[in-house]
Amino acid sequence: MSNSLANSSAPASRSIDLNVDAGEREDAAQMEEDRQLLASVSSANIACGYHAGNARVMRRTVEWCAELGVAVGAHPGLPDREGFGRRELAVAPAEVEADVLYQLGALQAIAKAAGVPLVHVKPHGALYHMASRRRDLAEAIVRAARAIDPGLAIVGPAASELLRAATAAGLRPVEEGFVDRAYLADGSLAPRSLSGAVHADESAAIGQALSIAERGEARALDGGVAIVKARTLCLHGDTPGAAAFAASLRRSLLERGYAIRPPR
Repeated sequence: MSNSLANSSAPASRSIDLNVDAGEREDAAQMEEDRQLLASVSSANIACGYHAGNARVMRRTVEWCAELGVAVGAHPGLPDREGFGRRELAVAPAEVEADVLYQLGALQAIAKAAGVPLVHVKPHGALYHMASRRRDLAEAIVRAARAIDPGLAIVGPAASELLRAATAAGLRPVEEGFVDRAYLADGSLAPRSLSGAVHADESAAIGQALSIAERGEARALDGGVAIVKARTLCLHGDTPGAAAFAASLRRSLLERGYAIRPPR
């Protein structure tokens, strides 16, 4: 039974989406880890060849999503494989629009060949953070997404320029929270350079996920509480034991009566 359909009978008020960044690794063993991760989530953000991935990895990842009932989303990034798309580059809105259009078009074609729709767009790394702050880059991403399919959802932080631009253009905004990343009191993610910015402890990450899902808040790394409104929770697959953690997180949410499925 597919991941999403297996829990479709639970009340919508107690549903949450689990998403994972996928297709970012090309080694066969690492790709197998991605497949195991996909078995525990309801949505995947698939790298489109700029910051990571390639056509073959994209195709295999989409096929796994189709087999498992996982919603296929695009994870477009800056053209920066060396920096894994995490370095902020000087890019103009027109460049971002063209690059995102190219990446979405490629993944949409692969998804169509597999018989599944492209459902959402979540920018990667530096592009995600830049578009959350800059309305011009946010609008560039939204224009590209709307040109591909006006039914696409846009995933980003609540109250970000990215989601404001999506709403203004008539695209569906989906607020995202992070399970394995620490927050600051202002609601932003703690920079990776700070000690404790990435939750290495499984219980701490699961506790944060439940806090976000149930109360819309997370304990802040710099003290106090961060407000985190989210309909989808992201976990990263590039940490040791990620597949086992994803399975534990899924169990914890199911035990509390949550349906694990893409946001509607």
